[in-house]
Order: sequence, then C-alpha cells, then structure tokens
Amino acid sequence: MTTTFTRLVSATFLSAALSTPAFADATKSGTSFVENFDRIDPQVWYVSDGWDNGAHQNCTWSKKQVAVENGVLELTFEQRKAGKRSYVCGEIQTRKRFGFGTYEARIRTAEGSGLNSAFFTYIGPTDKKPHDEIDFEVLGKDSGKVQVNQYISAKGGNEKLVDVAGGANAGFNDYAFVWEQGRLRYYLNGTLVQDVTDAAKIPVNAQKIFFSLWGTDTLSGWMGKFDYRGPATMQIDRIAFTAPGDKCTFPESITCTLN
Repeated sequence: MTTTFTRLVSATFLSAALSTPAFADATKSGTSFVENFDRIDPQVWYVSDGWDNGAHQNCTWSKKQVAVENGVLELTFEQRKAGKRSYVCGEIQTRKRFGFGTYEARIRTAEGSGLNSAFFTYIGPTDKKPHDEIDFEVLGKDSGKVQVNQYISAKGGNEKLVDVAGGANAGFNDYAFVWEQGRLRYYLNGTLVQDVTDAAKIPVNAQKIFFSLWGTDTLSGWMGKFDYRGPATMQIDRIAFTAPGDKCTFPESITCTLN
C-alpha cells in the first residue's frame, strides 16, 4: 500500500481503530514455520474469494486464481467477469497472526502496468485492531524496483524504492524483513536495504501474512495506467517465519547468518 491508498481508506481505519497497545502484543506470535507449497493447507491458509477491497481495485478476489503448481504457489490476474468487476485476481493469507521475528519469501512477480504483486503483513479494524502493516510491493509498471513501506495505526508515508537487479519479474528473488522491538530491517537477496530505528515508525500489533496480486483503474499515479495484455502470474516458491531465539529453519535463511 502507499500514501495515496492511505488517503482513500485511512478515515475508515482510524474511525474503527483502537488505541495503540503496548509492544507486548507483537510478542504474541505464531510459531516458526517454513512453507514450501506442496499444497494449500486450509488449516494454515485462508483464500480470499468473492469480493474486492473497494473502488480502487478493478478485480474480484477468486479462489480460482490461487493454485499450487510443481511446489510453487501461483496467484493469477485475468479478464473474467466476477461480481462487479471484469477481472479476477488472487490473494492468500495466514489464519494465525505473527509478531516479532524474521519473515522471508522467495517470489517472482507479475508484469503489467496497473498491477501490484505484494508480500506483506497486515492487521486492522476487521480484527478489532488498528491498521498496522509491513510491505514489499512490486508494481508491474516497473519490475526493476520493489517498494518497502510500513503503517502504524493507519499512518504510512515510509516508502522507499529499492532496485531489483535483473527485474523482479525475470526470476525468483528473496525478500525478508526482521521485525523487532525498536527496529525493523528490510532485506533483498540477503542485502540490507532499509533499517528503521524510529519506534514511532515501527508496527506494534501481531499481523497475518499475505500474498496478493491485484490491479487498479484509479491509482494510476502510483501503479501506472492499467494496460491489460493478457493473464499475469505472481509465483511464491517459499515463505518462512522464524520466531526470535529460534534456530534458522532452512539453509538459505538470513537467520543462519544474522547475529
């Protein structure tokens, strides 16, 4: 999400938000796991289906746009009438919430102006919490960059664009963030690209993990003018969460080398 999107929805979030809790909430967390997507476990994952997130989104979430192929999760965007929209798109989220720890995903993003391939954590008023969020987003108008950002009680404005060598859509890249009390670090392919140490800019609420691919007709200033040129696919090879103090759970994890 971006500052532009925040202006569209912040009034709703803020009106429903509760007062910001202590950091103790973020220490209440799901346990460490590695998901290699041999299948979609319905006990772990919830697949969005049958609605959209508002006027800014030009597609309807559909479970038909979420599938596993050869150990890779695929989210697709394509032209097909569903609900009030002429396009369908895919989203998946964890059922559990996760707090402080290390989040790592290996992703190949979709291409196309007006599309957004996102790996993020989120909690909000529908869960009776303020809107807190931590983002990696690749806009299909320029797959050579990834945007990192975070929201605290619906306040964003922390965006930073980071170059992705070779393009995020050309192959798989590793995106990770380490979320701690008083510090939030973003990594791309093992390299630190953003280090946030201002506590006022770090979320405090445990969140669900999301992957989504969606499009827009209205947020062209941010995501580019929508230009449909056929079906598009976002691929996720792996997602992992490592709780603080746990050993690294797979050889490529940045937790194997970070102090």
